[in-house]
Amino acid sequence: MNQVNLGTYAVNTWCPGCGNFAILNAIKAVLLELNAEGTPFENIVLVSGIGCHAKIVDYLNINSFYSIHGRAVPAAEGIKLANPNVKVIGFAGDGDAYGEGIEHLIFAAKRNIDITMLIHNNRVYGLTTGQYTPTSPLGYKGRSTPAGTTELPLNPLELMLASGASFLARGTSHGLELLKKVIKEAILHKGFSLVDILQVCVTYYNMYEYYDKRVYEIKDHNVGDSNQASNKIREWDYNTDSPIALGVFYQKEMPTFRL
Repeated sequence: MNQVNLGTYAVNTWCPGCGNFAILNAIKAVLLELNAEGTPFENIVLVSGIGCHAKIVDYLNINSFYSIHGRAVPAAEGIKLANPNVKVIGFAGDGDAYGEGIEHLIFAAKRNIDITMLIHNNRVYGLTTGQYTPTSPLGYKGRSTPAGTTELPLNPLELMLASGASFLARGTSHGLELLKKVIKEAILHKGFSLVDILQVCVTYYNMYEYYDKRVYEIKDHNVGDSNQASNKIREWDYNTDSPIALGVFYQKEMPTFRL
């Protein structure tokens, strides 16, 4: 495989301005770095779910597997258990992972299985044209809720921390350098790692301005302190105008699940 070209012949069909382009550029850069540092491309497997995010595996010349909706995590777990020597990187959307697939995330975190999940969290079902998801804010008006949602959003990082995840981070699709940094750290972490990426859907829920006014990078934070992690994670609950922390919230070395 050509180290300098991870692209494929597939025509990119994401909307202009989609935050997925940033994630694609970030993961390409990280994979090239890992390869330069000694990880063969054939020792990397990508897994995706169903949604706009899932097209990312079409655009990367890396071994990959398409799962069904909500099932990217168990597919990734199966690949890791079958071959513990490969690095398994899963891609899922917020509706895909935090909705139908949430039980799989909880138990993957509980087991601390050595996979990395990158969540394209645009807080809307973009592929099916604008329905609300578990992270949409209260009052969100979309195809399925024209009068506004009546549910508070889920804070997925809080749930993952409570479930035993040993690496948790957040990035955005408007902060490429930090995004590359946290993705690489997540992949290199030995254990279950999750990066919640605030990936903007310009067509159905354009949040670029909202995020740009509120995001900041975490500084002077003890990633090994679960109480500090919890406080920082709860600072913004996906529903308020509070500051939004980016970076690594929590990291802990723990035994990983193996057969």
